[in-house]
Amino acid sequence: MNGVAADQETLLRVADLKVHFQQKKPHPLAAAPVVHAVDGVSFEVRRGTTFGLVGESGSGKTTTALAVIRLVHITAGQVKLGEIDIGALEGSELRRQRRHMQIIFQDPYSSLNPRVRAGAIVREPLEQLGMGDRAGRDERVAELFRHVGLRPEQQALFPHQFSGGQRQRIGVARALATNPELIVCDEPVSALDVAIQAQILNLLRGLQEEFGLTYLFISHDLGVVQYMCDEIAVMYLGQIVEQADRISLFTEALHPYTWALLSAVPSADPEVRDKRDRIRLVGDPPSPIDPPPGCRFASRCPFAQAQCTSETPALRQIRDGHTVACHLVSDDGVTPMRRSAG
Repeated sequence: MNGVAADQETLLRVADLKVHFQQKKPHPLAAAPVVHAVDGVSFEVRRGTTFGLVGESGSGKTTTALAVIRLVHITAGQVKLGEIDIGALEGSELRRQRRHMQIIFQDPYSSLNPRVRAGAIVREPLEQLGMGDRAGRDERVAELFRHVGLRPEQQALFPHQFSGGQRQRIGVARALATNPELIVCDEPVSALDVAIQAQILNLLRGLQEEFGLTYLFISHDLGVVQYMCDEIAVMYLGQIVEQADRISLFTEALHPYTWALLSAVPSADPEVRDKRDRIRLVGDPPSPIDPPPGCRFASRCPFAQAQCTSETPALRQIRDGHTVACHLVSDDGVTPMRRSAG
């Protein structure tokens, strides 16, 4: 994992990103409901690092990532890859930029065409984007198979002839084919056995070190995020509620929701389990169709006050590079969890 240098070049800039989905009308005279899947998200990713988006299912993390690489429609906001405004591109211009941003999908079983041989799956991005001649593409595919730990002769096999971990290696090779600047990793190991997860994560880290790759990493598994990411943003109901570098987030979490996520991480050590400060969440997140006023976490937060249900907290910096959206965190970083414990 690459260290985050203060002067490192910023590759990806996301500013006030919104993704809203209009639903079908419940009846002809009604207004069409709108799902606020992503509602004003901003962050930057430095070149050669891994930026993590973490949160429960439905938090908007995957939709954010898909919007960044234009696989879902952007309602508002700006996405810039280097100096290119990705959000403003359409048609052939957007197609030309596809080579610079690729994705590794969550499920290696459904993301590979079962009727296409493995070599052709990895070669497809090169053909679709018109990169190289036939001999060059063949050489590139064989090289990619070696880089991800597969044998070149396995190009002739179909996906069903591979294990789950091997299929995800094919997905990694496909994402690497065009030499992208940014790779979105959408829960890339959640469908795999634990032992195989470690192999794929080590592969991704090794490839990052070898080729200087930049990852936008999506996961609900905090153990995976801690292992992979340099910087992490915690999302809840379409918004970022806390953002920090990896060490700060796991040792000095500020937001009650982040604390709840961390306290839910299982541990085999009984001393850790007994000493851990726990926040037990009750109920479900509010509906993204009709988000509540104020803090969206207030209905589940054990520390919520009247202000929390009426005023939306701003994402503000508490320490260098550590921001939080919570009325109850003081300017010097004292959290409601610490006050209640004291």
